Amino acid sequence: MDQKSNKDNLKVANRYYQPEDYKKKDELSSGLATTHEQVSDTWTEGEIQPVIDDVNGEDIPIERKGYDK
Repeated sequence: MDQKSNKDNLKVANRYYQPEDYKKKDELSSGLATTHEQVSDTWTEGEIQPVIDDVNGEDIPIERKGYDK
């Protein structure tokens, strides 16, 4: 691995979510903002029958195959 590639990898590896990531347009910021949103939704929702909130406002149920008996 060359030095430039290693430095780029360390730059990405040391990056974590910042609230301003929602306003930025680069791929890394967008990915961190999306992941933060998903974790936050999962953490706060905590339902027995959870749904995925779709961008268009439609709820998509999460199936629990194999758990219901």
